[in-house]
Amino acid sequence: MAESLVKDLIESGIHFGQRASNWSPKMKPFIYGKRNGIHIIDIKETVKGLLLAKKFVAKTVGDGKDVCFVGTKRQAKNVIEEHVPGVKMHYVTERWLGGTLTNFRTIRSRLKRLEELEHIETETNFAGYSKKMESQLRRELRKIKRNLDGIRGMDKLPGVMVVIDVRREMTALNEARKLGIPTVCLIDTDGDPDMADIAIPGNDDSMRSIDVIVRELCKSIAEGRQQRTERSGGEPEQDAEGDDGRPRRSRRAQYRADDATQAAEGETPEGDAPAATKTPIGNRAE
Repeated sequence: MAESLVKDLIESGIHFGQRASNWSPKMKPFIYGKRNGIHIIDIKETVKGLLLAKKFVAKTVGDGKDVCFVGTKRQAKNVIEEHVPGVKMHYVTERWLGGTLTNFRTIRSRLKRLEELEHIETETNFAGYSKKMESQLRRELRKIKRNLDGIRGMDKLPGVMVVIDVRREMTALNEARKLGIPTVCLIDTDGDPDMADIAIPGNDDSMRSIDVIVRELCKSIAEGRQQRTERSGGEPEQDAEGDDGRPRRSRRAQYRADDATQAAEGETPEGDAPAATKTPIGNRAE
């Protein structure tokens, strides 16, 4: 497996960095050398970061948390939209709206608005509205769907965020850091590894290299979902969080609490599921 992974990474050109004149000194530990004015990334460091990320993502998903992929650059958009929906996770490929995480309640309200507009379009196709109002509603529908369609199923804050190109997605990374959400980042030689909890050094401009990273992480997500299902006794549902990001008891937890109460009169029922703890890992700067 490791040999085939290394072969895929090399064939994708993930070891080709940026021009030596456009590098970040913080990436020096991940650079193998320089050829024709181009920095060459140490493939060993890439494999090390990817394997660590796969292990962490699988564990996070297995614990009942979700993953959000962020890649708004052209090279990452199609790759993410191809792989991520298959593992039922969330993604942002258009534009990161400020407050997507830190103002999560408002984002959920906009998604409810999206559902309302889609219902109107399905039921009446906006019949009964004036042409001007219909045009405004259709424009609003397209705008919300374009920006938020990838996270419409995200009813709680993610347990980890995967980012392609830290320089481009700085707003998303700052929000994740503020909320203590661990980040896995594909970082080129011009990026800042301190912005990532788990850094995967590699070419973030090549569609093929992005495809390998996203594909491998999605495999780990699938493994984590399988572990999640096994732990829940074959029931895929997990404890969810409300629109404000706070955890609420799932129906399964409620049933267990009711059974315990009936079986032993006077015993304290199960309490609410605790909020997910976020423990940053990796090489984040203090």
